Amino acid sequence: MDTRKNHPETLVAQALGWVDDATRAITPPIHVSSTYLRDPDNQYRSGRVYARADNPAFDQAEAVINALEGGHQALLFASGMAAATAVFQALAPGDHVLAPKVMYWSLRNWLMTFATHWGLQVELIDMSSPAAVQAALRPGKTKLVWVETPANPLWTLTDIAATAQAAHAAGALLAVDSTVATPVLTQPLALGADIVMHAATKYLNGHSDLIAGALVTRADGELWQRVRKIRAQLGGTLGSFEAWLLLRGLRTLHLRVHAASASAQRIAEHFSTDPRVLDVLYPGLPGFPGHALARSQMQGGFGGMLSLRVRGGEQAAVDVAARTRLWKRATSLGGVESLIEHRASIEGVGTPAPSDLLRLSVGIEHVDDLIADLDQALPAATAVD
Repeated sequence: MDTRKNHPETLVAQALGWVDDATRAITPPIHVSSTYLRDPDNQYRSGRVYARADNPAFDQAEAVINALEGGHQALLFASGMAAATAVFQALAPGDHVLAPKVMYWSLRNWLMTFATHWGLQVELIDMSSPAAVQAALRPGKTKLVWVETPANPLWTLTDIAATAQAAHAAGALLAVDSTVATPVLTQPLALGADIVMHAATKYLNGHSDLIAGALVTRADGELWQRVRKIRAQLGGTLGSFEAWLLLRGLRTLHLRVHAASASAQRIAEHFSTDPRVLDVLYPGLPGFPGHALARSQMQGGFGGMLSLRVRGGEQAAVDVAARTRLWKRATSLGGVESLIEHRASIEGVGTPAPSDLLRLSVGIEHVDDLIADLDQALPAATAVD
């Protein structure tokens, strides 16, 4: 397939036009071999040595993700955490890194425990403020700026282009967690980022049946080569079946993301004037801080994630989640089924999530059914303001 002449939807649906040369199959097989044969002269001309780093099961999924992001190379990992931490592990003790105060909680905890104990100087800042980014950068000392946009669970936005310019001027690289935006809505590399990370468990797969992560780099370089070695040496690689499932999920990425985004917009608008709801956090609402940036940085929608702040406080929010019938009370996002979660309970002490906040991951069910379910779950929250 000529990738220059087709839309991303076509490239993904056909997995870049892959066809097996020997069998003419249009779906790649599941490669299960852990090792590969040497040539008689003891060389590996196939390019395959050991499945930890050379598994052909990775090839097509990596190629599709790389094509979507317009990168130099993509790498699959065993999880989003394995992918994200590999970038930080490629740095040296003493390096200064910037990360958002509002971000994926598991990575935030890892940064403030393991990464700092290992020697990284981690500074959490308001990444939605270009002035705060500029003030926190230490030219020659800051090696990495980590951005998550929209940022979980408040969905704050970071200006990728402005942050990239500031980071590069200080001699730092910019990495973007684009899990929520997906390559359907935002292409960080085109805006100046150096590395994009996806928790592929979420939207890239979209079916809540595997754990995976991915990194894409804009160009080769020393840091990227260290990332490659970390994946191979620490063993944070994906299984063959999971790689096959990921490619299967990727084929419907655009349909799922557009459907979830349209439904999330409808849900956000519906509850934005509901007296039982204190606030709706969604980049697609005109009154949301960062809406103008979202309009310029996210093309085709504002994502399938939003949060509701329920009047009545923490217990009222927990009770609303308990009364839902369609929305599943589960931790994750980006699947075809809609999920609801009282995020502060999950994150615990130090969470930036207000205690009255419910995080919603909108799936592909009929939006009227999702709205009706929330409507019937909310009434008991009206007694307390």
